[in-house]
Amino acid sequence: MNILDRIVVDKKKEVAQRKSLFPTSYWEQSPLFERPCESLATHLIDKGIGILAEHKRRSPSKAVINQSESVTDIVKAYTQAGAAGISVLTDSKYFGGSLDDLVLARSVTQLPLLRKEFILDDYQLVEAKAHGADAILLIASVLDRTAIKSLSETAQSLGLEVLLEVHNEAELQKALMPSLNLLGVNNRDLKAFEVRLETSQELASLIPDEFVKVSESGINDPQAVRDLRTYGYRGFLIGEHFMRAENSGRFTHEFIQACQQ
Repeated sequence: MNILDRIVVDKKKEVAQRKSLFPTSYWEQSPLFERPCESLATHLIDKGIGILAEHKRRSPSKAVINQSESVTDIVKAYTQAGAAGISVLTDSKYFGGSLDDLVLARSVTQLPLLRKEFILDDYQLVEAKAHGADAILLIASVLDRTAIKSLSETAQSLGLEVLLEVHNEAELQKALMPSLNLLGVNNRDLKAFEVRLETSQELASLIPDEFVKVSESGINDPQAVRDLRTYGYRGFLIGEHFMRAENSGRFTHEFIQACQQ
């Protein structure tokens, strides 16, 4: 069993437990549940270079990344640096995140927030909305086409945008459907955790123009962003590279400025 398989098994158990403690009706009473969502897709296109800056404490591949700075400090720094949106990891066991991080992020920024999570159940969509998310991530490698359709349609009915993540052409062809807003190409193989930026380049022409193209993982220099923009990408999810910096805000600002040169 690879790491992705283990994560999915654990996530199913976690969701079942959370359902037993907090029914959907509980989250629907949250003050944030009625909040109108911001469009992540629009922000990536219209705001600067389209950086989707991520808060990530740790990962299965890199262990601890940054556990010393608070989520509010990081998100405020990203906002001031010129990010177009914020990605917040909410998985606890493998990435050290939580839904509380999403609420804290929402309290300090008006930028659209992406709930970065292994979403398998409609329940997690309601959670996302109740904690201030504007968009959710669906990962094609852990969902079949029927599940992607059901989850994406439910998300949109809640006002949430959908970023669908793929790793190869087979996943892309399986997942294309009208109920998606953004198509993300993850340059990191979630089974082996190896990174190839060429993955984004190879899949770019296969993504229809009606979806905002997002490149994810392994983007460590401004030239990579400039190169990927020539392939039609308008969103760039960057987390670890920013989180490891001594001053995340200044580093992110300088990175964004360099992308625009």
